[in-house]
Amino acid sequence: MSGGFSTETLTGSATVRVQRTRILSELLDHLADLADTAVQTMRAEIPAYAAQDENFLADVRDQVVRHYRSKLAVMLEDRTVTVDDIAFARRAAMRRARAGLALADYINAFRVGQRVFWGSVLERAGHSAAGHEAALSLAGPIMRYCDFASTHAANAYMEFQHYAAAEAVHESRDLLETLLAGGAPTRGGQLAAAQAYGLGSDTRSPLLVVIAVLLGPRALVIGGNPDSDRGVDARHAACAALSRAGANGARTLSVVRQSEIVAIPALGPGGDPEELCERLQAVRESLMGEGIVLAMGVSTVVAGTAGIPQAYDEARTVLEFLPEDGGVAALPRLSPFQYLALRADDTARHLVDPRITALLSEDRARGGVLTATIRAFAAADLNLRASAERLQIHPNTAQYRLRRIQERTGRSLRRISDLLDLLVAIALHDSLPLTPKQPPNTNHGGQRLATVTDERRGSGDVRSFHESR
Repeated sequence: MSGGFSTETLTGSATVRVQRTRILSELLDHLADLADTAVQTMRAEIPAYAAQDENFLADVRDQVVRHYRSKLAVMLEDRTVTVDDIAFARRAAMRRARAGLALADYINAFRVGQRVFWGSVLERAGHSAAGHEAALSLAGPIMRYCDFASTHAANAYMEFQHYAAAEAVHESRDLLETLLAGGAPTRGGQLAAAQAYGLGSDTRSPLLVVIAVLLGPRALVIGGNPDSDRGVDARHAACAALSRAGANGARTLSVVRQSEIVAIPALGPGGDPEELCERLQAVRESLMGEGIVLAMGVSTVVAGTAGIPQAYDEARTVLEFLPEDGGVAALPRLSPFQYLALRADDTARHLVDPRITALLSEDRARGGVLTATIRAFAAADLNLRASAERLQIHPNTAQYRLRRIQERTGRSLRRISDLLDLLVAIALHDSLPLTPKQPPNTNHGGQRLATVTDERRGSGDVRSFHESR
């Protein structure tokens, strides 16, 4: 037979796939026994593991089960392992580092677990040719999983060691307290650390302050049960991640300070605060994949270390603007107009014409079409055709909407004072939380963003720095 595969080849391939699925399914069914064997082998071959107590070994067994289950899922689904599959490994690596386990012993335990797993694959392959072929086809995926998982775990382990080393000499912590008190290091270890972070007292380099607060159950651990270290692990992981948020690989001073994490990135000459805000957002999203949820407040840019106390107060204040599920509130992305609207009290809202308030409430419930038209008209400098292009609608439709707004509110968008009244009312209305029946306003000339936007992005939505939910 030419021009294709033979029936025998197809049958053989199908038989191998059946055998492969059988092997993986049997391993999944006997996962607990397999993990027990792995831990026993680790104790027998690695003295550092043999010296540990039962609580430590129970944690090791739990990690072995998680890795084996994740590995089997990846192979049964015939896909590539991702960071999400092994998110649990980071915190375990930090626990091993805190326990004083050497990195070589930790990686050796990974190898032992891999060897036990592979031995069980061979044992279950049986004596048939199809079984042997199926086992051989699993060798590559198993190796790739082990390499991927051990690399990420080792990185997390070294991050913790780096952080612990800094904590041991107290230089970073002492430096932060000096800077927050308005002082400047003049000699010794603090001065060397300040210069390494680009925070020397003789520079007017732009910098800002970032405050991150842990949310969720992990946030309750600090000062609580001394046997529970999940909150400590999460703070250390977030602190290490923020220390790498600087531009071009620059080191960032980042310290766990009681219930918060304080970081002071130096922007350097020509540094762009917008790029830094994007990196901070990426850090938060990456940590969320590991179950670590943060609320971040970012100050305005200040010149030199003398402005750090003011910037710290700003970062703490802007945290109040975030919802309960966190996000990134970044003052460099917020206009003075937006900031004032967010800080407004009920009196400011009571000053808004009730006709405008009624229109905005109804419009929000219907998707925000009229609100988007007001924003687009203002952003287009009162040019009807340009605002229609922004909204991707016909100019006649835009004209019709302007008439409806004037009829409902008594305000003409072509008069600057009336337009300002409407924009202020929108900003105040947007700062209010959504009710369960109100959909988020997504029709304001651009997509909802995860952090504070600015006027250059075509949106005045002061709520848009809240994380999209």
